Amino acid sequence: MEPTSFLQRVDAIIRRVEDWLEDFDPDEVDFETADGLIKIQFPGGPTYVLNRQTAADQIWYAAGDRAWHYNLDEASGEWRADKDEHELFAKISETVSKKLGRDVRIDPE
Repeated sequence: MEPTSFLQRVDAIIRRVEDWLEDFDPDEVDFETADGLIKIQFPGGPTYVLNRQTAADQIWYAAGDRAWHYNLDEASGEWRADKDEHELFAKISETVSKKLGRDVRIDPE
């Protein structure tokens, strides 16, 4: 993938997650962004991290003691895990839901 295209796609993913997190009470879940990275923070921990891995053309997501690597599926436009093909936004929704103890979902575009 062209480096510029990769950066634009990943930046769009990070903005989408950031927009979703804006709706939460910061006392429940907060976030911090930096270039190519978003930290999802919970009071008292842990911190989940979504970041780009430019050298590998991947997005990496770490939640607690687990981490996943995602590749872009050009046909669908979805980011899929390299091991079991689950979709990135589904995993973020699942892990944040589990931490909060209630169902929360990133709406499909």
